[in-house]
Amino acid sequence: MKREERRQAIMDVLVSARAVDLDNLADRFAVSRMTIHRDLDDLEQAGLLRKVRGGATIEAGTQFESDFRIRELQDSEAKARMARAALDLVEPGMTVMVNDGSMAALLGGSLTEHAPLTVITNNAAVIERLKDAPRVTLIALGGIYSAKFNGFFGMVTEGALAGLRADLAFISTPAVAGLQAFHMDDNAVRAKRAMMEAAERSVLLVNHARFGRSALHALADLSAFDAIITDASPAPEDRAVIDRAGIALTIARD
Repeated sequence: MKREERRQAIMDVLVSARAVDLDNLADRFAVSRMTIHRDLDDLEQAGLLRKVRGGATIEAGTQFESDFRIRELQDSEAKARMARAALDLVEPGMTVMVNDGSMAALLGGSLTEHAPLTVITNNAAVIERLKDAPRVTLIALGGIYSAKFNGFFGMVTEGALAGLRADLAFISTPAVAGLQAFHMDDNAVRAKRAMMEAAERSVLLVNHARFGRSALHALADLSAFDAIITDASPAPEDRAVIDRAGIALTIARD
């Protein structure tokens, strides 16, 4: 097997298993541990995985989030349920903001069901899906493109948002700890905050497995959101903290 084929195969294993063991990979591909080390080093350098003791993972860390191309392939059923729950908040004629992320990309592509709408987004996947959509006025935010997040960020993005207003902003996050949402990228945090400031109401979208985790940058208190949508109930201890604070949590059902 050629090097690039082996590295793609490693990523295929990670998409389904989320973590890999170095020794198992060496046995699987009949190569040395050092060869696998180099493969993992190069994939980590490309931002596709995070090396851990004895292997690698695509699970988020305080400073790591997996590449958009990987996240787009994961948790499709959970994302679909959350998207349907989020769509219940959208009414024809609204102006809706959609941030970066694979969950938001799925939601953004479904907004045509409630057209006519104006959609403001820095999410390249949403821009691609809505660019020819009938009865959708698409405002694509410029900025510096990030392949990792498949979106646009920076001063241009934030400046454009400062001059816009919306009825709803859909904000996704990879980590919620206690009563705060977090993100590992400061550019993404600033863009999300700018959307929240420009919207009448903000809705947080977060996978239930992301509760009980933190990241490098605090995004916002959960109380800053008018609704929080997840795909299943978080772990009991995380749910208890939210319930004690009197914060409503919408569980997206089938």
